[in-house]
Amino acid sequence: MRRRMRGLGVAMAAITALAGTAPLSGQRGPGSAGPVAETHRLELGERSLQVDFAAGDLDLGTGSVLAHVQKAAQAVVAYYGKFPVEARVLIVPVAGQDGVLQGTTWGGVRGWQGFTRMRIGQHTTQQELDEDWMMTHELVHMAFPTMPDDQHWIEEGLSTYVEPVARVQTGELKAEAIWRDMARDMPKGEPREGDQGIDHTHTWGRTYWGGALFCLVADVAIRRETHNQKGLQDALRAIVERGGTINHDWDLPRALEVGDEATGTQVLMQQYAAWKDKAVTVDLEKLWAELGVKWGKGGSVELVEGAREAGIRRGITEKR
Repeated sequence: MRRRMRGLGVAMAAITALAGTAPLSGQRGPGSAGPVAETHRLELGERSLQVDFAAGDLDLGTGSVLAHVQKAAQAVVAYYGKFPVEARVLIVPVAGQDGVLQGTTWGGVRGWQGFTRMRIGQHTTQQELDEDWMMTHELVHMAFPTMPDDQHWIEEGLSTYVEPVARVQTGELKAEAIWRDMARDMPKGEPREGDQGIDHTHTWGRTYWGGALFCLVADVAIRRETHNQKGLQDALRAIVERGGTINHDWDLPRALEVGDEATGTQVLMQQYAAWKDKAVTVDLEKLWAELGVKWGKGGSVELVEGAREAGIRRGITEKR
């Protein structure tokens, strides 16, 4: 989940003005969770990631959680070619709970270009960490500029789409698993009766899975036009190289134009023009057949290597 500092700043200023005082020292906000019990630093090429643990108990100990953060960060590096910003992750243990409970990411917080706060239950098991997707999802947010509210769908859609692909590229997930999940979940992003374009219908399904569906369709279209030589990954890497990261506010056309320039196509701008104001339904059955994603027995998915565009499917998850 991604939050905007500008909205928070306006709200805090209004509260302060009404009260006629400076903000209270105990006031909570991004980056605050009481005293920090441990601090670690992960070196990620030219960038670094500070990982802080707020006071509280974790049955696994901090080492396992730190390794989980590092694995998520390496997935981001694998997809984007580098970690996008200097960043901090704050781990907040939650007493009596288990599992990775919530993640939120901001840009430009207390001197950090990117800041993620993760709430993790005290009784979280190693299996729950191994099955967690939220850590990678949140760190992916750092690799795209902050958008106006009507384009929040691209922020969440990108993280929803890139997270599993990046984890296949590092060997953490199997390709069959993520194509099964996409075949199951992408229909949640299709417009429902009464929905408008993706800039105008801000339901959960259209924001997360509608945004992810936009990314999938664009990735396939770029690969079709470039004979599988370029993909969405190239577009997103170029956006980061131009400074399009979470600590900067851009409008969406600016980002998409950079992406199109990198791929030598007009796919992103043309698709956005078609989707932004009008509800567009994707023929997913046809798309899966072309990519060679076929439902098997017991909810499994078979990847059909003889499918017409199996090479595009492989190209999406291929390690760079």
